[in-house]
Amino acid sequence: MKKIFQILLAMGLIMTPFYAHAHVKWFTNVVPQKESIEHILSPMFIFLTLIAAIVLAALTLIIPKMTEWGLVKKMEDRLSSLRKYSRYLLKYGTAIALIIQMVNGTLFAPEFHVSSTYIIVLTWITIGLLLIPHHSLTKIGASILLGLFIYVTIHHGIFYMLDYGFYVAIIGVLLVGNTKLEQAGFPFLYLGTGLSLSWVAVEKWVYPGMALDIITNHHVPTFGFEPGLFVVMAAFIEFVVGYLLVVGILNRVLGFVVTGIFISTTMLFGMTEVIGHFMIHVVLVIFIIEGVSFYNPPIKMHKSKTDQFIFVFLNFIFVLATFLLIYYRFA
Repeated sequence: MKKIFQILLAMGLIMTPFYAHAHVKWFTNVVPQKESIEHILSPMFIFLTLIAAIVLAALTLIIPKMTEWGLVKKMEDRLSSLRKYSRYLLKYGTAIALIIQMVNGTLFAPEFHVSSTYIIVLTWITIGLLLIPHHSLTKIGASILLGLFIYVTIHHGIFYMLDYGFYVAIIGVLLVGNTKLEQAGFPFLYLGTGLSLSWVAVEKWVYPGMALDIITNHHVPTFGFEPGLFVVMAAFIEFVVGYLLVVGILNRVLGFVVTGIFISTTMLFGMTEVIGHFMIHVVLVIFIIEGVSFYNPPIKMHKSKTDQFIFVFLNFIFVLATFLLIYYRFA
């Protein structure tokens, strides 16, 4: 096992220099221009907010009915039998994500280029530790990964790294494995990933010019919608997916749907999107396997369907407004 680890580390160090200086471009070079809050809160934005809130609230009434379908029950049982593999999927999925990033000369995201040999060595050590099937080595690897995340945060700022806060949640799950806190791991993963997705979505509302430039220069299909409206709608989809993960009203059937939508939208730009969102896809697959069996979602605080409907409707509007105002204030 030790020899395998040494081989992995050596191969990683050999491969990285060929790609460390590769230009992994984001999709636009437009200078971000902050949209006015008056323009963001347009009548269409408010209309879409209300529609999203109503649809999400209605899910509290629809989902219990869906769970009674025979096909759904059969699928639930089948997926439940795969739960024992969830932690392995997260562990090895993280290792694969780091390998993809290292091979392309980046760390955590396409814009974080690796130039330090020290960071490269530590990252490949982390990969090796995660690939070895031993929980103690997994914790060591997760600890190093946390150190790398802190290092990148120091260089790029906390506000910027909030986009990638789900890595903190992933690290947390890896650290609490085989401990008394193990049961808290996946709820923390859902919370961290959901908040990160929602946070990133707000960027499209505050800086729509970048998204519009991508649509124009990369010929992104807008399916008949005006580009500005399409950007707003795309951000809503991403925000809603994040919210669903946090509040706990997303079952496996809808999980398949939103995962398909998310993958289809993020795969438009090829390898760069794979580098940036591979871990998100892993987390969504884990959600499909796990469901919400281990998670006591906030919606369960309310027993009646009416209370749940009102809670989700008002809570969504409150969360969206909070995210938008905080992002706008510090952007």
